[in-house]
Amino acid sequence: MLKVKDLNVYYGVIHAVKGISFHVPEGKIVTLIGSNGAGKSSTLKAISGLVKPKGSIVFLGNDIARKPAHRITNSGISLVPEGRRVFVNLTIQENLRMGGFNRKVSELNELYEQMYKLFPILKERASQKAGTLSGGEQQMLAIARALMSEPSLLMLDEPSLGLAPKIVAEVFDILKSLNKKGVTILLVEQNAAQALKLADYAYVLENGVITLEDEAKALLNNEQVRKTYLGES
Repeated sequence: MLKVKDLNVYYGVIHAVKGISFHVPEGKIVTLIGSNGAGKSSTLKAISGLVKPKGSIVFLGNDIARKPAHRITNSGISLVPEGRRVFVNLTIQENLRMGGFNRKVSELNELYEQMYKLFPILKERASQKAGTLSGGEQQMLAIARALMSEPSLLMLDEPSLGLAPKIVAEVFDILKSLNKKGVTILLVEQNAAQALKLADYAYVLENGVITLEDEAKALLNNEQVRKTYLGES
């Protein structure tokens, strides 16, 4: 579904992503793991059009590397950004409407109901401002907002950040459920253990370079990964 080749991202003189290549097969969950500053978020921003990359990003056969962000969303890619970034002064339903900006008005009510079925807590608070929600509830809203455009590929940047372990487990269960329904997922996550348990395939980024790749279960048992990212000696 997604093929990234020789991707480079620069911020002025800073070379954040250094010629990485990877692919995301349709129907799979692929994760990028690594420490802060490894280039994970920059990779997602490049794919979603939020930064201008060098290299090739082919989605469903079309190179999207130089397309604007709204065109990339229309092509079937949605990003759940780091820190959730919900519109705190808008209601839950208004946030969802923002996510469905490219949907016909006649489709919106059905999409709202799909999101409320997936996230019942949001239905209970549909008219409540997003800023009044807990961190976990805001994360669910951010995922629901991204799903309103009915993406083929859902990308998530650090969805567990700042959440209690119980809420993290709920969020990852939701991702597993979405994948079973046919949504392909590209996950950036510092919680390497959770990410590797969820994913089918994984890449390890260090200083903007992919240093390891394998099936997620294999990396979960990799001695180097366990020592560096799982806190085991």
